[in-house]
Amino acid sequence: MAERNRYYSADLLRGLAILVMIEVHVFNAFLSPEFSNSKWFSILNFINGLVAPSFLFVSGFAFQVSSNSKLDVMRQIGKPFWKKISRMFQIILIGYALHIPFFSLSRILNNSNPKLLSDFFAVDVLQCIGVSLLFLFLLRLLIKSDTFYHYILIATLLFVMIFSPFAWQINFTNWLHPFLANYFNRLNGSLFPIFPWINFILAGAIFAKYFVESRLSGNEEAFIKKTAFVGLGLLIFGHLFFSNFIPIQLRNILPHPIFYLERLGYVLVLFVVCWFWDKKLTSGKSFVLKASSESLLIYWLHLIIIYRQFNDGIGLANGIGKTLGLVEVIIATIILVVLMLIAANIWHWAKKEYPKQSSLFVKISVGIVIIIFALK
Repeated sequence: MAERNRYYSADLLRGLAILVMIEVHVFNAFLSPEFSNSKWFSILNFINGLVAPSFLFVSGFAFQVSSNSKLDVMRQIGKPFWKKISRMFQIILIGYALHIPFFSLSRILNNSNPKLLSDFFAVDVLQCIGVSLLFLFLLRLLIKSDTFYHYILIATLLFVMIFSPFAWQINFTNWLHPFLANYFNRLNGSLFPIFPWINFILAGAIFAKYFVESRLSGNEEAFIKKTAFVGLGLLIFGHLFFSNFIPIQLRNILPHPIFYLERLGYVLVLFVVCWFWDKKLTSGKSFVLKASSESLLIYWLHLIIIYRQFNDGIGLANGIGKTLGLVEVIIATIILVVLMLIAANIWHWAKKEYPKQSSLFVKISVGIVIIIFALK
């Protein structure tokens, strides 16, 4: 996408989501349990719960914006097709790599147990994004009509929204291996199964179509005002519905259609906020945009720093544990955010100035890691 045609409002939303995600994981890993009953903590938890929907929404938005590029070439199942497919599988593989219990093939083969295997098969946000984008990509190649493709996305969104509560009642391991069954619900430990989380990606793709059309027709500002109205309406309706019609013990059931609509309302409002923020930017340069452009690196690296256990089985998360006070976790969050921004800027600069060398560096590094993993 040419620089002048970038949709910075979506980039800003993704950048904010990935930076707040660092806070989410730092607080979850290190904050003392004594704060969990505080009023402010419940509010923070709700805000943190908007991170994943926002991240997924932007993933669908970005896919839709780029989906019409080289479609005829992609349908020839040549090099561009396999390159696109490989990127999606790369996202999925990174998601599973983060769940590897030991950095040693022999230890995995000899020391694995049902709990470790269950954790490994659990579907996290990267697997959800990778599989969802793969679904959208293949669907886009199969359906040549733009209009029909768009209607299929809407129909799929409605189906997932309605069927998700039922999907969560089915133990898919009765028919499928846990590797596949975990993509359908949370019964076996998945955090982001496709029911209902793919719907935020579908919503992002559907929204992108109308947003791009409004920009091309010169009605972007009017469309954003309508988006703000719809977003506020959905989130207010969601809060009123849960407050008046749903028992308190059922209000956090994720597959509930109202849960989805309420969160979607917040995501739309956040997009509007980022759109107005974008209008204040003159050069397209922001640390948030840099975080957005290297969101996959930041996601992988900050989780490795927090959760990865080393040879003696000790990592920051289980070594320090939930022992830190509020001020300490805030400082830790700031430090980790700064480190991630530095890493993102360095890697962004390296890819821009030395693209071939950067690509070669990644391939060699991955190769070395795989060899060490296999021999260790």
